[in-house]
Amino acid sequence: MLLTIDIGNTKISFGLFRGSRIIKKFDIATETYNGRGLKKLLGRVPISGAIVCSVVPDKNRVIKKDLAMITGKRPIFVGQDIVAPIKNNYRFPKQVGQDRLVTAYAASELYGCPVLVVDAGTAITLDVVSGKKAYLGGMIVPGIKMSLDALYKDTALLPRVKLSKPDSLVGTDTKSSILSGVVFGLSVLLEGMVNKLKAKFGASTTVVGTGGSIHFLSRDRKVFTHIDPDLTLTGLSLIYRKI
Repeated sequence: MLLTIDIGNTKISFGLFRGSRIIKKFDIATETYNGRGLKKLLGRVPISGAIVCSVVPDKNRVIKKDLAMITGKRPIFVGQDIVAPIKNNYRFPKQVGQDRLVTAYAASELYGCPVLVVDAGTAITLDVVSGKKAYLGGMIVPGIKMSLDALYKDTALLPRVKLSKPDSLVGTDTKSSILSGVVFGLSVLLEGMVNKLKAKFGASTTVVGTGGSIHFLSRDRKVFTHIDPDLTLTGLSLIYRKI
């Protein structure tokens, strides 16, 4: 069985694949990850290999060590041991997060091109893959939780708000006003950005939504052609099978 790992700023996502099918997945907070309990979460499933993409270099060494001890195998890191199999047209190719390349590759393989990927994580990224399967670049904006935290940390009186789906468009107290403004505001922002990109790359461009917060931003499904919350993990499995 293949173990795929996506090390993000907020959480580390793990996915176990049997062939092309994900059969188990779980998350561990990135900040508190120390390897304890990972073996128990994985269980006694025989692991044939492991592949990792990471945007948190400080966690790479401990993940590599833990996986080697648990599985007896050295994990493969995208960007270090192999490159994502997609043409990278970014002006400075090394600046692109490996998760963005993996997800863009997965979307191009699974849903065709041209394709636009909206990944709602700690930050929200929009990435474009051309009709010739080349990664062109995209946009980066603050994510939902980052926006909520900024309002709390950078003001004197606004409260901390826990992320949830807003009950209504118009907030009736400070907390519901913040929640509505951030969630619906980012949803409208994404809709406008997607429309601008589709005007540039073609109205038939496929739009795929993914990431841990995508369900908060995908109430209006007209923006998205597909919602695929496991796109990065699936991309890692696709890359591993090409090795």
